[in-house]
Amino acid sequence: FKIMGGQDKQGFPMKQGVLTNGRVRLLMSPGDQCFRGYGRRNGERRRKSVRGCIVSPDLSVLNLVIVKKGENDLPGLTDEEKPRMRGPKRASKIRRLFNLTKDDDVRKYVNTYRREFEVNGKKHSKAPKIQRLVTPETLQRKRRKAAVKKAKHEKSHTEAAEYHKLLMQRLKEQRERRSESLAKKRAMRTASQASKE
Repeated sequence: FKIMGGQDKQGFPMKQGVLTNGRVRLLMSPGDQCFRGYGRRNGERRRKSVRGCIVSPDLSVLNLVIVKKGENDLPGLTDEEKPRMRGPKRASKIRRLFNLTKDDDVRKYVNTYRREFEVNGKKHSKAPKIQRLVTPETLQRKRRKAAVKKAKHEKSHTEAAEYHKLLMQRLKEQRERRSESLAKKRAMRTASQASKE
């Protein structure tokens, strides 16, 4: 067995790295072991009681993990094979678990941890919904999104070009009108000066 943790009679947990068999009060911040990070202010630190990682008679619970199987079976623990209740949901992790390639269909392998149960005499089965599964529909949606984005970009580009062309035309017309009005004014001025002479 390997000791993974435990609690004392008052419910204070053991903390890895605290080399004592008693209880100590440590200043903790969110993200630390034995400290709830949610429901707190940003960067808030609290002084909390924890027990050291050395086993003592004050402990009421000791969490153990089987590292190596012995010669004899433990009744109710290693003598019977229990099916895996929950497996991975993400497609890439299912592939890694069953050593699949990208060509294999992941949906067939979820049935290995499909749970079957009865409710009011009817048989039901439950399997996890596969996340991040790349199907033809998702690829089609991706292509459509890209096409819509490209069409929008091209449309805005052409509209900007047309607007620029129209603006240049209007400016040219404005310049022409202005030069015509200036020419008229000059002609009138020269005519008035000639009449005075």
